[in-house]
Amino acid sequence: MIKIPKRIASLKPYKPGKPISELAREKQLTRIVKLASNENPLGPSPRALEAITTYLKEIHRYVDPLATELVQAIAKRYGIQPQHIVCGHGTDSLLADIVAAFSEPGDELLTSEGTFIGIYVSTHKQGRTLRQVPLKDYAFDLDAIQHAITPQTRLIYLANPNNPTGTMFTAEEFEHFMQQVPDDVLVILDEAYEAYAKDFPGYPVGVDYWYDNLLVTRTLSKVYGLGGLRIGYTVGPKYLIDALKRQKLPFEPNAVAQVAAMAALYDDDFLKKTVTTNHRSLKRMKSVFAELGIKQVDTAANFILLLMPSEEFAAQFFQLCLENGLIVRHVKPFGIPNGIRINSGTDDETSFALEIIERVYTHMIAGSNKKKDSPNETCIV
Repeated sequence: MIKIPKRIASLKPYKPGKPISELAREKQLTRIVKLASNENPLGPSPRALEAITTYLKEIHRYVDPLATELVQAIAKRYGIQPQHIVCGHGTDSLLADIVAAFSEPGDELLTSEGTFIGIYVSTHKQGRTLRQVPLKDYAFDLDAIQHAITPQTRLIYLANPNNPTGTMFTAEEFEHFMQQVPDDVLVILDEAYEAYAKDFPGYPVGVDYWYDNLLVTRTLSKVYGLGGLRIGYTVGPKYLIDALKRQKLPFEPNAVAQVAAMAALYDDDFLKKTVTTNHRSLKRMKSVFAELGIKQVDTAANFILLLMPSEEFAAQFFQLCLENGLIVRHVKPFGIPNGIRINSGTDDETSFALEIIERVYTHMIAGSNKKKDSPNETCIV
């Protein structure tokens, strides 16, 4: 029998949400709204769809392993030299390659509790040591992270805005932090939600900084609506990008993802509509959550983190929403057991979601109060 390495055997497989079709069949629901994965509720960029349709007759050809045209499109879009960019199969893949390329088994990756679960998985999967600093008011505590650096620290992971809390740190805080980090410690700045956050005062746009020990990762899954194609890119100094190119698989991202990304990058009308829709949806959500008395974390992304009274309450809230056709995310695996994350939707989806949440939360609170008043009586919500 083949021995499975401990670092693999101890991993918990990713648990995706229940497919919409399966949920509809199980619960006999006529409508299901998914606001669990921070996806673009408007769908993919129309320009991307057009590019995909045009390209389909070429899918028998192998992909350009350097993604040359896409790299040039990104470079033009953001005023970056092409040699400072590498594309990959989404942020998850890029993070895994960065961990592999710039650390060795036993090295430490330092980050925060309550951040993107993908970095935890990549670290453990490759036999690196994961060290976590507590969140401060549900945000990255950059001072605490800086003071936690040890001689074994090789990588630091930051997400701005953070997933799943939606909080952001400012340019002043980031610049002060980078001045304190040793030159031989690589900082990864994950900007998956930059398009939603960049208009917030003080937001530090990662690609505007040039540190010898900084890599910035971005994805087109969110604001551009290309989640199903898995496409992202990393920006940084040429010597780091060259090393990353040696590590990554040669034929990624796939050809369809590349042509879709090139088109989506310049679909400014779609981008504007997406950000406007997000702002309108979150504004409505925040207002209703406040009226219901649900604690929430200020967000700079396209989602809101709701803080339930307990882990048990959050798990039941998630399940009851699911049974009523609303899919949200219980973020216990991220390190926030009492957290529920919900992303923005279309106007219609937002109305549907708020109706379900108001009904479920009100009944659960009433049930909780009844339990307190009658401790020996079982309450079924």
